[in-house]
Amino acid sequence: MAVSRICVLAIFFPFFVLNIEATHHVYRNLQSVSSSSSNQPYRTGYHFQPPKNWINDPNGPMRYKGLYHLFYQYNPKGAVWGNIVWAHSVSKDLINWSPLNQAIFPSQPSDINGCWSGSATILPDGKPAILYTGINPNNQQVQNLAIPKNASDPFLKEWVKIPQNPVMAPTRANGINSSSFRDPTTAWLGKDGHYRVLIGNKRDTTGKALLYRSKDFVHWIEAKHPLYSAKGTGMWECPDFFPVLSKSMFGVDTSVDGPFVRHVLKVSLDDKKHDYYLIGTYDSKKDKFIPDTGFQNIDSVLRYDYGKYYASKTFFDDVKKRRILLGWVNESSSVADDIKKGWSGIQAIPRAIWLHKSGKQLVQWPVVEIEKLRANPISWPTIKVLKAGQRLQVTGVTAAQADVEVSFEAKEFKKAEVLDYWMDPQVLCSKKGATVTGGLGPFGLLAFASKDLKEYTSVFFRIFKHQNKPLVLFCSDQSRSSLNKNNDLTTYGTFLDVDPSHENLSLRSLIDHSVVESFEGEGRAVITARVYPTLAISDEAQLYVFNYADADVKITRLNAWSMKKARIN
Repeated sequence: MAVSRICVLAIFFPFFVLNIEATHHVYRNLQSVSSSSSNQPYRTGYHFQPPKNWINDPNGPMRYKGLYHLFYQYNPKGAVWGNIVWAHSVSKDLINWSPLNQAIFPSQPSDINGCWSGSATILPDGKPAILYTGINPNNQQVQNLAIPKNASDPFLKEWVKIPQNPVMAPTRANGINSSSFRDPTTAWLGKDGHYRVLIGNKRDTTGKALLYRSKDFVHWIEAKHPLYSAKGTGMWECPDFFPVLSKSMFGVDTSVDGPFVRHVLKVSLDDKKHDYYLIGTYDSKKDKFIPDTGFQNIDSVLRYDYGKYYASKTFFDDVKKRRILLGWVNESSSVADDIKKGWSGIQAIPRAIWLHKSGKQLVQWPVVEIEKLRANPISWPTIKVLKAGQRLQVTGVTAAQADVEVSFEAKEFKKAEVLDYWMDPQVLCSKKGATVTGGLGPFGLLAFASKDLKEYTSVFFRIFKHQNKPLVLFCSDQSRSSLNKNNDLTTYGTFLDVDPSHENLSLRSLIDHSVVESFEGEGRAVITARVYPTLAISDEAQLYVFNYADADVKITRLNAWSMKKARIN
């Protein structure tokens, strides 16, 4: 459960100060307050969200008897965090979802104050089991087990909590901080026949992935040491631990290990509000994770997404042999605006995830099923030269609900700006936004653009020369996304591990009324932005490709589609 009780994180950039509220800022007087405006220009057309109220972490995703199951943190009474239960929806294709009744809700002492995040495990007999964090009468975080009332029901409509709950709890003997003990992972089965599961934890400022073992999935014993820990990283929320094949895009079951397998440890850092991951080796005999590179320099640790994306969780799709990543995308609007519109939070489009051929990072790509929603395709059949300072409108698609793929060729590296010293890429994107002309960049897309260009969200590249080599910066600039200055107008960015002298710079953006999910380099970097324009809404939104650099660039490919509305809840 992405939770940090009352905290405001201030991030300072050269041009603004942004206050980011923690995941669980407690608005006690608002927890049961919700309204719904008839004018809803920001509701998404194909991203998952319920009809109303607050949602956050995806929980317990799995495929079972032909259906995909998504549970998620939900406030049934209001558009702010509180009264948390596990809501439940099912799908045949990960895109169209049907709602079911709440699956897990406070009903026993070990969860009477809330049913927080957790994971599902498919046991060897083929039946699922859910481990989740409950809040007991003393507001301590404990772990609980729930099983289906009827395992033959493909909808898994009812869940039964076992009488032995809680199955894991902080005690004086183990010295665990009872306010920092949450979010069990999917369990895996070791060669010794014992299950293993991780629980997010911290002691002082040291983040930990506590390891527990069990013979029967009911009685759990804490291991003598965590699977992995790192000083100065703070609370580790929503940990995830899974294997990836070193030479294949296929996914594997969470319990798989062997010579052609690497392991990924992902943690959601409460202090940073981002999802970070490490690639490394799992020593199954010692139950230790040895990352290729650790948390020594947090700015160099890889992230799933460099925008708004948190509390993610993966599962193995055993039918299509792929690992699927789900993540929560929170709002950029104010609490007052969330209450006015009657809802808060969406889920990102499910992504297939695998290890890049370099072995250095993961690759993410929207699940192929999303392409079923494509309609009215347009394509620019020939290479177009995008002159310095030029902007071209992409017509023929619904600009507020679209899927766009574009590829750029940039070769005039002599004009690239020199970057003398390494900078935080997000700060660099803020200093050199879409309006700042450079030698080789910015060039990319203007989404949610108003006719007068008073509003737009820009997603773009900028190429520097650093240590005599080209260095590509990828940015998502929200600074001009809305005339409503109560919104979060953060600019996001990251450097890319691509060589533009040998490959074109590709960009795919999923645009959906108030969200822009952008995938660069065939999924080697992703930035998700939430935006709330006041002018560029619905049919008033326009879409452009642009080049505000001193040098020309080529558009080698552009394909775009209007996206049909998915059937969601």
